Amino acid sequence: MTDLPGRRLLLVHAHPDDESINNGATMAKYAAEGAHVTLVTCTLGEEGEVIPPALAHLAADRDDTLGAHRAGELAAAMAELGVTDHLFLGGPGRYRDSGMMGAPQNEHPDCFWRADVDEAAASLVEVIRRVRPQVLVTYDENGGYGHPDHIQAHRVAMRAAELAAEPVFRRDLGDPHKIAKIYWNCVPRSVVEAGFARLREAGREGDLFPGIASVDDVPGVLPDEEVTAAVDASAHAGRKAAAMRAHATQIAVDGPFFALSNDLGQPLFPTEYYRLVRGEPGAAEGVREDDLFAGTGA
Repeated sequence: MTDLPGRRLLLVHAHPDDESINNGATMAKYAAEGAHVTLVTCTLGEEGEVIPPALAHLAADRDDTLGAHRAGELAAAMAELGVTDHLFLGGPGRYRDSGMMGAPQNEHPDCFWRADVDEAAASLVEVIRRVRPQVLVTYDENGGYGHPDHIQAHRVAMRAAELAAEPVFRRDLGDPHKIAKIYWNCVPRSVVEAGFARLREAGREGDLFPGIASVDDVPGVLPDEEVTAAVDASAHAGRKAAAMRAHATQIAVDGPFFALSNDLGQPLFPTEYYRLVRGEPGAAEGVREDDLFAGTGA
């Protein structure tokens, strides 16, 4: 790839829809500002639960065609966010959705949970050396909420960042590149609690959503003081909501709220939060960064 923009952001996610829920506003903001945004999705999400009854036949225990359908949903979501560089790790269908932790799908020979980390990381190294991002965003070591594919995405992303910088590793994959900053997705507890308070005040319970989720249902909730960056992309909240709607098999959106297949309402956050785990912070100590590229010179 030639003539890349000066700012380059790479995101690594487990399934289609994870990117829009966690980082949709951030992706839209940076894409609109001219940054090169690259999304790598590790599986097709074949084991997801289907919300619309008319599409129930796509599910893994019926036609098992959900993966291809979700790839189309992902493409539509990326169009809403203005992201043109999106791909599946190792190619579409290379790694299968592993299902929830402890499920029989964890034993499928092609599932992502069973993948060799270094082998999967090599595919990501090729992307890193092609795009040469200053910033990488992925999950924490628990994958946000313990899903095996999210944990594996974390492992692969972190390993690939190490290998991509190694001068002696697989020069056939491109010239070495060190990512300046690595962030893990998170949400401050106070923000989540305030979001649920707004949801209750809006009287949404009993409307589109039969119930309301709890703070414990939100992945990556941290004490406020552990959150190091807040990207205010409120101007792109509509694009984030549109991207989430594109994932219609997985998400139901109602104004500033949404629900997954459990029909429990959650707040949709236009400001997205991160924890810096590698690299130098671009803000004074105790002050949250408002730009993921701060301090990189980009």
